[in-house]
Amino acid sequence: MNELGKIFVSFFKIGLFTFGGGYAMMPLFRQELIEKRKYISENELIDYYSIGQCTPGVIAVNVATFTGYKIKKVLGAAIATLAIVLPSLLIIMALAGLLNTLSDNQWVAHAFAGIRIGVIALILKEVVVLFKKAVETKFQLILFLLVLFLLFCIHLSAVSVVLLAACAGFFKRLKDK
Repeated sequence: MNELGKIFVSFFKIGLFTFGGGYAMMPLFRQELIEKRKYISENELIDYYSIGQCTPGVIAVNVATFTGYKIKKVLGAAIATLAIVLPSLLIIMALAGLLNTLSDNQWVAHAFAGIRIGVIALILKEVVVLFKKAVETKFQLILFLLVLFLLFCIHLSAVSVVLLAACAGFFKRLKDK
């Protein structure tokens, strides 16, 4: 299989086997893109999550687009983006009519409640992995705690927090030079 075919299969699998959105996809991104295919590094994945969170659109689509672009430029980005959204699109189209009918079914309601808990666990696991990779210095730990304070206590917007954190990192770099 050529490289574009491998890109398509990798991202189609991620899109097909993930429930719960972009953050729930993180373990699959790591397994497929870093461990199996070696398309990107751990730090690149963290950067893609960060940039993907700050740019318009769905984070999983953004990560797929960035990764595809790194591998095969514009065509790789297009293939990766199509592949990650195609499973959801097909499944949603197939289930759209059934969801209204099944939404009142108690078995389905309990299954969805269980899925939500599983997704939260996946996200929490990934947060711990990201924390260990991203918070390596005293400065990063202080910045992390400050950002938590700004988010939870001051209720500063996510955009403001990201911009302030970026400025702090920029000025830290200037200071260290």
